[in-house]
Amino acid sequence: MNILLLGSGGREHALAWKLAQSPSVEKFFASPGNPGIADHAECVKLDVLNHAAVILFCGLHEIDLVIIGPEAPLVDGLAESLRTADIWVFGPDKAPARLEGSKGFTKDLCTRANIPTAGYVRTTNLPDALTALENFSIPVVIKADGLAAGKGVIIAETGEQAQEAITMMFDGGFGDAGAEVVIEEFLTGEEASFFAITDGKNVIPFGTAQDHKRVGEGDVGPNTGGMGAYSPAPVLTPALQKQVMDEIIQPTVDTLAAEGTPYSGVLFAGLMLTDTGPQLIEYNARFGDPECQVLMMRLKSDLAAIMLATAKCELDQASTPTFESQTALTVVMAAKGYPADPEKGGEIRNITSAEQEGAKIFHAGTAEVDGNLVASGGRVLTVTAMGDNATEAQAKAYAAVDQIDFKSGFCRRDIGWREVAREASA
Repeated sequence: MNILLLGSGGREHALAWKLAQSPSVEKFFASPGNPGIADHAECVKLDVLNHAAVILFCGLHEIDLVIIGPEAPLVDGLAESLRTADIWVFGPDKAPARLEGSKGFTKDLCTRANIPTAGYVRTTNLPDALTALENFSIPVVIKADGLAAGKGVIIAETGEQAQEAITMMFDGGFGDAGAEVVIEEFLTGEEASFFAITDGKNVIPFGTAQDHKRVGEGDVGPNTGGMGAYSPAPVLTPALQKQVMDEIIQPTVDTLAAEGTPYSGVLFAGLMLTDTGPQLIEYNARFGDPECQVLMMRLKSDLAAIMLATAKCELDQASTPTFESQTALTVVMAAKGYPADPEKGGEIRNITSAEQEGAKIFHAGTAEVDGNLVASGGRVLTVTAMGDNATEAQAKAYAAVDQIDFKSGFCRRDIGWREVAREASA
């Protein structure tokens, strides 16, 4: 089949790498792609906001399946436009994509479906928000309702910080994403990520991971899109995974279907494992980045076949996905200044030498300039390795990191620290 993959980050490079291994893939296009994706697909320029142009491209190139990597085109309704044009697509329509596009929408759905989640209040103006804040204990979580590139969540340690965060959001600190603000109870526990694939009716689990959102070692500093991850996350035991499927994932899919907005694609649940059980922190309507990289490293099944079955509502006829038992761990190399003001243009060398250490380097924010590979974004590379456990995978990933010459870059040196510590004490 002919495939069009939309996106340009590390997530899309990992998807392209895995899709290219499928025997069913014939012509493979990516837009806009990146230098790493170009090793697997023909990169083309398309304006994803121009739905008609994307549909025209699909017709001209006989595209059988479109895979939408990032969240913005999903929230914009591109998947719906493609389906209306009778083009198979992996990704949810505009209405169910609000699970990521609006944190308030997700919290309200949790209330309707009795899904365990933190207590919250949705507010649309500063005075109401400051009044509602008085009913929350400190620390408290302040969230911009809309898409904010993974940076719209602030954990306020004092009342003054909470007021400043709310004021900043309503003053446009996150653009339109902060036009509405969700104030949320702070949950205590360990975070983990759970993935499921659904065609709107059938649901299958698709692995676990644990990521590191804070920019600094020891989980300090501002939130980012993610500084690293590993998979599987053993803290999500088989019993807990069943509980997540039964109490969070399945009720979400069933509720959306019953309300006439069935969800099709990958459902990424960010969880807090509390003393009373798993609670939903947030949903993403696409694979995470860098969680996708570690999932794709472990996936043994044919990704293209799974995605096509999902798009055609035939997931019940597809083979159950299988994964390597080994641990995959990825380290994000970011440009200095990230997440606030990343330094672009820094040259990157020795990728081939790094991969000789047994790692796979997925490109995120890279570009080719005059034949040289340079940084073009905040998160630049995701250095990913496999091992028999987290300790071994971590060692291999950092051995590869140390081979890369990226003077204007940095990374955390403690990715996977929780699981490594557990393994050391076992």
